[in-house]
Amino acid sequence: MIELSDIQTAANRIQKHILATPLVFSQAFSQMFGGDVYLKMENLQKTGSFKARGAMNLILALRDQIPENGVVAASAGNHAQGVALAARQAGLPATIVMPVGSSISKQEATRNYGGQVLLEGQTVSESLLVARKLANDGRMFIHPFDDPLIMAGQGTVALEILQTLPDVNRVMIPVGGGGLIAGMAVALKALKPAITITGVQAAVCPSAVEAMRKGRVVEVPAATSIADGIVVRQTGAGPFAIIHGRVDELVVVEEDQIAAAILLLMERKKNVAEGAGAVALAALLGNAISLKPGEKTVLLISGGNLDSPLLGRIIRKGLIQSGRIMRVNVMLPDVPGALARLLNQVADHKANVLHIHHNRSRRDFPVNMTAVELELETRGEGHAAEIESALRDAGYTLMFC
Repeated sequence: MIELSDIQTAANRIQKHILATPLVFSQAFSQMFGGDVYLKMENLQKTGSFKARGAMNLILALRDQIPENGVVAASAGNHAQGVALAARQAGLPATIVMPVGSSISKQEATRNYGGQVLLEGQTVSESLLVARKLANDGRMFIHPFDDPLIMAGQGTVALEILQTLPDVNRVMIPVGGGGLIAGMAVALKALKPAITITGVQAAVCPSAVEAMRKGRVVEVPAATSIADGIVVRQTGAGPFAIIHGRVDELVVVEEDQIAAAILLLMERKKNVAEGAGAVALAALLGNAISLKPGEKTVLLISGGNLDSPLLGRIIRKGLIQSGRIMRVNVMLPDVPGALARLLNQVADHKANVLHIHHNRSRRDFPVNMTAVELELETRGEGHAAEIESALRDAGYTLMFC
């Protein structure tokens, strides 16, 4: 367990080495959700994630106890970069075990911060086993969340929030292994007992939700998510002991809601969040939490390390989810002019054609008919519904993809 004094000590220890990230009021999100919405931008932290705080606190606190071989950690991304940076600041070598399938960009970022990357294991759990074995060879193992110094470092985010916005009513925090929300909960409840703390998890991996429901740490099935940074099958025992008594509520969000939240942050705030970093906003989008007028709510945008290929897929998924990409098959007579008449209908309703494909091979279509697969850019669900209605009124048979 940790106390407020541990977090205050951590803040003093790491303040020269990390950034005090902005706390930004969002007029757009406040209008959308009914309360006063603020964003704590930890995606602008060094290494692009809050993880630098905990790693920096542990390594600086234990600098004299760390062997010459340095430290070892296992991670697929943010913890890896945080440990590598902190070790470099302390003048220590860092060995980072990453799963074989880790993204190349995250491997390179970890190397750029000074970490020696070893690709071992198919999952983070398997990489952790390798890292623990390496610790037997004279390295200090750094756990990503189940460590008091790590939790205390992460808890410094809460001190910054309360310094900037002392009358905050609610803080919404992503939850994976639990180190971040545990550290923040200690500080928030000590300094402002009436505050509401909301944890947010990906619905595909609700380890903390299940732990709260059963009153003990449990392991949930393996899953994949675009919020990969919080896909942790089992909440840490140390974090859970804190979460159980201090966190007011835990909610889950679906993948489509996370994708939509990433897109919304890009379009409205011109800011990139990774999946885990966007789940607090996703909880508002999915109505998992409703805000009261005048209620000051901080959404923690915990990280921004999003791979470029994944970003493209998420943008596309977000556009589809919000109704701004419409995909439809239209049955047409296979005669000259039929396609032109269809596209004139589309143009009359101000939709943009992104993709078109003639498919004459569908078994379920008569031989004299063809399927035209259209992908249209629209202004949103209302516009898409207007186009659908117009095409049906014009006599077209539609089948949605």
